[in-house]
Amino acid sequence: MQSKFNDLVKIMSELRGRDGCPWDKEQTHETLRQYLLEEAYEVLEAIDCRQYDNLEEELGDLLLQVIFHAQIAKEDGHFTIDDVIHGIITKLIRRHPHVFGDVNIKTADQQTIHWEQVKKKEGKKSAIDGVPKQLSALLRAHRIQSKAATVGFDWEKTEQVWNKVEEELCELKEACQSDDFSEIETEFGDLLFALVNLSRFIKVNPEDSLRGTIEKFSRRFYQVEQEITRRNKRMEDSTLEEMDAIWEQVKKKEKSSPNNG
Repeated sequence: MQSKFNDLVKIMSELRGRDGCPWDKEQTHETLRQYLLEEAYEVLEAIDCRQYDNLEEELGDLLLQVIFHAQIAKEDGHFTIDDVIHGIITKLIRRHPHVFGDVNIKTADQQTIHWEQVKKKEGKKSAIDGVPKQLSALLRAHRIQSKAATVGFDWEKTEQVWNKVEEELCELKEACQSDDFSEIETEFGDLLFALVNLSRFIKVNPEDSLRGTIEKFSRRFYQVEQEITRRNKRMEDSTLEEMDAIWEQVKKKEKSSPNNG
């Protein structure tokens, strides 16, 4: 295992070397940002589709990005891949004293609270620090709410969250009666934030949930298009009632499928 990892590091070094690949030699941390994000999303797609053979390959592509950035940093005199590995090993041991020390932690929730306490001792100024602004809004909201909850800033019961969702929905409806777009936008954001709060209490990841719904809609929409085409028609020339009837057929067929049982 160590040998293969070293082989990968060596290959990257050669790709960036004098006789290496012109494209690889031109890359910087900044130019690689898009590929890092792309590879991470491809890993997520493989997980969502449960394509484990593909997951193996995508994890390799993601690992390559880590090695790539570390090689550039080494060339610039900042750090090496060994420093990266040493840093994460040290951090894991420090943040898991219940495994590598004598701290008594029994549940995942207790560990989450302890994790945030340790990070605060490491210099974090706020309980909600450390959430990347580049995250999607849904995921960022979820992470910030979760972090705030570690210091007790949270609802006590799910019922309270449901009430907040209903309250925000009513406020959005009221705002929509006006012509104040800024107010409508604000209230819509408040409703989404409340729904993310609810997702935490019912143990649902909002990002995963929405991504799944998008995939489901896309899959069903494709089938509606295919059926309309089979009827020698175009979507633009079909009535909403006709398309909706096909949609319901597709939906019913999916729900009756053994794979959904």
